[in-house]
Amino acid sequence: MRLNAKQIAACTGGQFLVEAIDPSALMTGVTWDSREMQPGWLYVALPGERVDGHDFVEAALRAGAAGALVMQSPGRAACLLAREMGAAVIEVANTASAVTDLARAWRGYLRGRVIALTGSVGKTTTKNLVRDVCAAYGSVVATRGNQNNELGVPRTLLAADPETAVVVVEMGMRGSGQIAELCDFVRPDWGLVTNVGESHIELLGSRENIARAKAELYAALPAGRGRAFLNLDGAYLDVLMEAGGLRERPMLLSGFAGNPDENLREMLERDGTVCEEVVWAEDVALDGEGRARFALCARDHADHEEEALLAPVERCRCALTLTGAHNVDNAVVAASVGFALGLDLETIAAALGASVPEPGRQEVIAARGGFTIVNDAYNASPDSMRASLSTFAATEVAGRRIAVLGDMGELGDFAEACHRGVGAHAAALSLDRLVCVGELSAFIAAGARDAGMDAARISRAATVADVLEELDTLLEPGDAVLVKASHFMGLTRVVEGLVR
Repeated sequence: MRLNAKQIAACTGGQFLVEAIDPSALMTGVTWDSREMQPGWLYVALPGERVDGHDFVEAALRAGAAGALVMQSPGRAACLLAREMGAAVIEVANTASAVTDLARAWRGYLRGRVIALTGSVGKTTTKNLVRDVCAAYGSVVATRGNQNNELGVPRTLLAADPETAVVVVEMGMRGSGQIAELCDFVRPDWGLVTNVGESHIELLGSRENIARAKAELYAALPAGRGRAFLNLDGAYLDVLMEAGGLRERPMLLSGFAGNPDENLREMLERDGTVCEEVVWAEDVALDGEGRARFALCARDHADHEEEALLAPVERCRCALTLTGAHNVDNAVVAASVGFALGLDLETIAAALGASVPEPGRQEVIAARGGFTIVNDAYNASPDSMRASLSTFAATEVAGRRIAVLGDMGELGDFAEACHRGVGAHAAALSLDRLVCVGELSAFIAAGARDAGMDAARISRAATVADVLEELDTLLEPGDAVLVKASHFMGLTRVVEGLVR
């Protein structure tokens, strides 16, 4: 962001409580956390349930804030400090909405390509892979962590400069219409939906409705120059295309994963749709640590529409540091973006291989007790639970495999069935012990027992302290323990307790 105080006031409909001493001075960043304030940034005072950002205006100013957005006067002392430091204080009706207003205005200054992505699982990992591939193309700004909500999305745009080559925006949602609202100011040039799973089924009621909500991203792409990336082997492909209006508007299409010949032939025979590029993986294998190795393949047939299936295939080897076969799908998504940017497969494969996991997502930690922790406790859904368990079971372990699983949220009436399904999946794998934490995890335990897992290998725990007490007597050198649950369960505390 590079906006001065007058531009910020105009964008947000704000009124000056204190005017900047230099009205032409540009503010170059935005934050609502006074602890991360940098000189020349804009501070946004957000009201909260436990703390009110207006109480930290003075701290932000002392840290170098060039301006502050507020919903009420921060007090005489803060205003006097702002005058002393030459900073602006701008009052707006709603500071959270003002962040979106700023992003909407700033979007018009961005000359690079804006790529938006969403999906039921793996969004943040895929976003990181796309970011790392795009970095081989040019300067890139991407969503920080999993800040994919109404505040994180505009902040991503505001972090970019006009000269930024690629902006990668991760979009989360809980219900219908939310992706469309984000796209309204993001105005993505390219868009991709990684997958359609069961996350948020509580509000949307079915996977088809989830697909329609995700397809709002495709519907927002500009006709003619937009590019939609499609999982040709994914569930609800027809729904995504229909709800996203991809058959009704001129649009560049890129495909990833699946069997390209079968899917392309079906699409060509059905309605003449042609994907300009198709990227997929072959010969997938996991090494002893669960990291994927595969052949990255691409077929570029933009100039061969009449003989699309006969276009030459390029291949190169790719080795990920990320664990799990499911991350091959995520890598192929990112590769399809790089291929569409014009990068060669060798460059793409190198970028994918250098990408590392976010903390809390399949993070492998060697504990001092001689055992290994797989920290996947940041979040969970039925799809990601099954993928994480499969990866864990496929990893070479000298001792025993112990899975600590907690509740999954936002499943509503489907919660019991989804948790039982995870338990049944766990029972089919090579696990030596299953520790279930939380109220809903009782159904994981029940599902595992019903699927034939020995009840002696299943235990229930009510609290993190109970889990740590059990593991303290159970774990031995050479063992490995997987920790996974939805974020609200706080099972990162199990990881912290084991590392100490």
